[in-house]
Amino acid sequence: MDSSRDNSPAKQARVGRPQLSPSMRSGSYLSDHQQYRSPLQPDVPNHFGIDTVVEDLRGARISPLKSFSPFSGVPGKDDPPPRIVEGLSHDFSHPNCAPPRGTASQRLIATLMYKTKKPSSTPSPPRQSSSTSDLPANFAPTTNPEKFPLEPPPAVEQESLDNIYGSYISPMCITSFLHLMSVFPLPHGVTETTSSHRCLDDQEHPLVVELTLSPAPAPDYLSLEDLRKHELIYRFEREWNVDVVLQADTLWRRHPRLVVFDMDSTLITQEVIDLLAATITDPPDLAAKVAEITHRAMLGELEFDAAFRERVALLKDLPATIFEQLRPVLDVTKGVPQLLRAFKKLGIKTAVLSGGFLPLTSWLAKELGIDYAHANEVVISDAGRLTGEVLGRIVGKERKRELLLEIAKKEGVGLEQVIAVGDGANDLLMLGTAGLGVAWNAKPLVQMEASARLNGDSLLDLLYLVGFTREEVDMLII
Repeated sequence: MDSSRDNSPAKQARVGRPQLSPSMRSGSYLSDHQQYRSPLQPDVPNHFGIDTVVEDLRGARISPLKSFSPFSGVPGKDDPPPRIVEGLSHDFSHPNCAPPRGTASQRLIATLMYKTKKPSSTPSPPRQSSSTSDLPANFAPTTNPEKFPLEPPPAVEQESLDNIYGSYISPMCITSFLHLMSVFPLPHGVTETTSSHRCLDDQEHPLVVELTLSPAPAPDYLSLEDLRKHELIYRFEREWNVDVVLQADTLWRRHPRLVVFDMDSTLITQEVIDLLAATITDPPDLAAKVAEITHRAMLGELEFDAAFRERVALLKDLPATIFEQLRPVLDVTKGVPQLLRAFKKLGIKTAVLSGGFLPLTSWLAKELGIDYAHANEVVISDAGRLTGEVLGRIVGKERKRELLLEIAKKEGVGLEQVIAVGDGANDLLMLGTAGLGVAWNAKPLVQMEASARLNGDSLLDLLYLVGFTREEVDMLII
């Protein structure tokens, strides 16, 4: 068959295809057909692609927007990141680098800590129906208007999302948090944000993740203090069963020099005054009465100083040796000995400021290696018994703040390098004065007002807020 007479459709289609003239060829297939597009400006005018090569462009000269040159190793406008050289990929962006000269860093550190200790929730009791009522059981709680409740029955809380995505800081949890933060306005002139993360304890199933966000939300719109108390942050914590600690990424965050603790329900798991009251059997309801006053004072419902004097008066005639008898009973909070050992290696000074009793506070401080100890002194009679009176000023909320300032001044430590930890309303002034105030398994009022909150099992988690990894923590507590 004569191939010159082949008039098949395929042959005709081949003849009709556009061809590049010799003057249009560059010797590079990529340059000829424009299948490589620079990531800088892919959609600029006069940028020809292979789809622009049509029949009527035979006489046109098609060339790239600019000639391709090898990467010089210095990122810039002509060579934007990322670059891939011989299979190695590296991003030359600068989210965690020093800011340009003449500007200040605006990074925000968000530490997400999974709460392994689930919050206790009391289910609402089922509504009892009355057989003598003319109304259905689910129609109204009572037929008497005077007894009708002023508030609706508590709603059943939805299941937290960690039960769906995993009992750790999951990728979905991080994504949800980043989406939450994106709703806040950025500083003037900033259009883009960057974020990076570090799993501080485990890569596969982390319980602690540190996120670096740059820049932080516009401070003139929302200060860091207000951001910490924002409703969206609280809602996120409840949905994902986590604690969110927000801090400015400064030098002082990574290098504290003084850490101040409350004692009762912080360094130890009990309230000492309740332990003292429990030793009194006459009257039999004394221990319960003292515990009720303590609880209300920690909630902030009672003025602490007056409540403390009232409780001490109820302990009249107890033998002074009771403090020595209670030493073995004290239950030190999990992680406290290791935490204080780590602080000692780092050269960080420690103090305990207690609204309890000096004999037990000073003994515990000596046992744990704490540098400063302050608490209340009680009057002891010549017969060796408590008189029910307090000697000197009570270590309440104002006195705790004063002591923190005195110790910081004595040690030459700026307040931005002070961390305070407590759980009760009498700790609020102390927490607010320190550079970072941490509410430890605290009462609701304290959780809302403190700059950080931890609701875990081990106080050793405090080291994660400074930025230490689990590997580094293990080195410190050996």
